[in-house]
Amino acid sequence: MKKILILGSGLVAKPIIQYLLAKNHQVTVASNTPDRSDMMIAGNINGVSLFWDADDENALSRMIAEHDLTVSLLPYVFHVMVARHCVAHKKNMVTTSYVKPEMRALDVAAREAGIILLNEMGLDPGIDHMSAMRIIDKVHDHEGGILEFYSICGALPAPEAANNPFRYKFSWSPKGVVLAGNNDAMYLHHGKVIELPTWDLFKNPFKVNFPQVGELEVYPNRDSLAYIGIYGIPETQTIFRGTFRYKGWCETLDALKKLNLISPDKFDMTGMTFSDMVKRQMEGKTNFPALISEVAAFLGIPESAHAIEAIRWLGLFNNTLMNRAVDSTFEVTSDLMIEKMSLGQTERDMVALQHTFLAAYADGRKEVIRSRMLDFGTLATDTSIARTVALPAAIGVEMILEGKIDVKGVHVPVIPEIYNPVLDQLEKLGIKMVEEYGLPLSEMINA
Repeated sequence: MKKILILGSGLVAKPIIQYLLAKNHQVTVASNTPDRSDMMIAGNINGVSLFWDADDENALSRMIAEHDLTVSLLPYVFHVMVARHCVAHKKNMVTTSYVKPEMRALDVAAREAGIILLNEMGLDPGIDHMSAMRIIDKVHDHEGGILEFYSICGALPAPEAANNPFRYKFSWSPKGVVLAGNNDAMYLHHGKVIELPTWDLFKNPFKVNFPQVGELEVYPNRDSLAYIGIYGIPETQTIFRGTFRYKGWCETLDALKKLNLISPDKFDMTGMTFSDMVKRQMEGKTNFPALISEVAAFLGIPESAHAIEAIRWLGLFNNTLMNRAVDSTFEVTSDLMIEKMSLGQTERDMVALQHTFLAAYADGRKEVIRSRMLDFGTLATDTSIARTVALPAAIGVEMILEGKIDVKGVHVPVIPEIYNPVLDQLEKLGIKMVEEYGLPLSEMINA
């Protein structure tokens, strides 16, 4: 019986714990919330729950040495620390997070230790990489090239649950969702590099009609240019990685950013109401209820605009004391959003993922290729985002332990030895990309 150490018991831990226990592995879950781990283990005799604080490196080293493989579901800042101990003890490791340069720097040491540090084994990153590479490699194998590539993913409430002005509810890392609104973005569009500073991130979303969902808006996701090399497509003239949202999110987030209401900068909020904070951010002078008119004028939009209604609904125009000291508008706004926008216990979330390629071949032929996945959760306690993040990692763990993934060093799942068996197993679990080849050029995204 293989012994697996899982670090963390957050929102995506349950599916990986239950998958590995069902395969008769011994699973130890170490976290600072062991009561939550106990619920996920659900009395399985092969499951063990331990209290562990991420600052206790000595205990971490002992636990890694005692197990065959470690899965880090911790915040990304801890992954390199965990990886170093895995290298020292010659133990394999899996994460669902993006590879940082410090992790990449461990490649030689991991190879020398004879282990794999397998990262980005989630949804985005993860399933997006694997499903894209399966198509890219197929095109290259047929003497073709990728001229354009759009990859778009979104974790959203199911349509029936998108019933607030933001048309969004949190099914994972709420603070991370809001903080991502402060990112810059960069992508390649018809041979031209487009750089978007954070202030412009939400200004010009384009639209995609997604079957069973309807029209979704798309805004760019961080640095797409890096994936030209990662995916091995130097021939491409367009590469764009984006995020799906329902209509209303981009307009409202753009307004919140203009008002500096998701800024991490801190100041003294003692004695302030929510409306005081808003006025301070735009150096306003008037009092509520005239504040709404002033905000609309500041933003250059009518008082009837959707963004104004969303901000009002959130409570940022209220004359209620915030009871804050030194804090940031990001913390205040995200706390209000979490309070009012969490997925209800009986509500479903969903994950929508779409790749669209324009491929060209040596004989002059061109085709549009599209690959889509739509996955729904069942309840807020069994979410699609948790399944689609955790299960690729769980399958990766199983395949490493069975010797079916035998490469060494620091890897992401962009090679056939990893992506083919993982995607095949995901299909058996109902997580499937539906691929369409030979579509007419009119089906290409025109952003």
